[in-house]
Amino acid sequence: MPEAYIYDAIRTPRGKGKTDGALHEVTSVRLSAQVLDALRERADLPADAIEDVIWGNVTQVGEQGGCLARSAVLASSLAESVPGLAINRFCASGMEAVNLAANQIRGGAGDAYIAGGVEMMGRVPMGSDGAAIAVDPTLAMGTYFLPQGIGADVIATMHGISRDEADAFAVQSQKRAKAAWDDGRFARSVLPVKDQNGLTILDHDEYMRPSTDMQALGALEPSFRAMGEVMPGFDKVAIMRYPELERINHIHHAGNSSGIVDGAAGLLLGSKEFGERHGLRPRARIRATAKVGSDPSIMLTGPMPATEKILRESGMTTSDIDLFEINEAFAAVALRYIQAFDLDPEVVNVNGGAIAMGHPLGATGAIIIGILLDELERRGQGVGLATLCVASGMGAATIIERV
Repeated sequence: MPEAYIYDAIRTPRGKGKTDGALHEVTSVRLSAQVLDALRERADLPADAIEDVIWGNVTQVGEQGGCLARSAVLASSLAESVPGLAINRFCASGMEAVNLAANQIRGGAGDAYIAGGVEMMGRVPMGSDGAAIAVDPTLAMGTYFLPQGIGADVIATMHGISRDEADAFAVQSQKRAKAAWDDGRFARSVLPVKDQNGLTILDHDEYMRPSTDMQALGALEPSFRAMGEVMPGFDKVAIMRYPELERINHIHHAGNSSGIVDGAAGLLLGSKEFGERHGLRPRARIRATAKVGSDPSIMLTGPMPATEKILRESGMTTSDIDLFEINEAFAAVALRYIQAFDLDPEVVNVNGGAIAMGHPLGATGAIIIGILLDELERRGQGVGLATLCVASGMGAATIIERV
């Protein structure tokens, strides 16, 4: 079976997903096209060298609908002979795009792909596409549907994760992200976003709040207490589903949850022969991929079974992994992951995560694979594992190995 190699990985900086965010004027198609063009230019590839572009985006309506991947190809310098595939596995869409491309290469269906994703959350609001699991009463009742924030609070309650622990993790994420930026660790991979006149709009992660401390976070009210305790009373649904719980401890708020941002990311993947043909040196190989379904009510526990599956199928254990990246959808998700596998916190999200820099839904999976690769190279280490929780109860994981 051919190996699938990572030849390059880039991302845009993440802009605040609001009308006053630096990237608000940029469409999803234009931001995606800038990433595609940069990957092609950095590798000095012919316009028709790519088999396919697989692009993740979650809210597939309006400007992000209609097979955004193909639209991005047509807006880029890639040849019109290059097709595009838009996919949606919620928060793991960018990772699933990479995994799917890697497995296509390994299966012999083409020897070069660009894969990644985009989400312009300030232009196309999260949830504006609807979701049967939330609005179809027969499905919602049958799955004990809970909003993700309530699910995160249930995880914290189940596993004894306190508000102080969640806030301390958030402060750490901010400090690590600032240290990474100050040290230039993202310099190789962050693509400054330019306007139509070639002027730079944004060249850094805009959402970061490095001055955040425990006192500031302690003053914030839990974001999901009202919808849990009062209207529409989701705490009662949670206790029906998990009767071992007497009450839900609401610990999450804007400061210890992922930020709403705009951004895009992409990876250039190919076979060994592709690299040799174009004079490219591979940076890593995709060693293994995995996806799982998990509890749809609590929704956010997928990284654990996804990690167990990918380790089992690759004949590895956590001790074989040098660095871990888990999307910081909520502090309790990452803290539970560390707890479940008894991991050293010093090898998990070492450059901060989505709490500090934001979570552009369709792009995040590709972003964390790229961050993982850069950090493995910086440290001279070999193997990393990236994973995300996914809405409706799923999980995804990728193991990469430097070559």
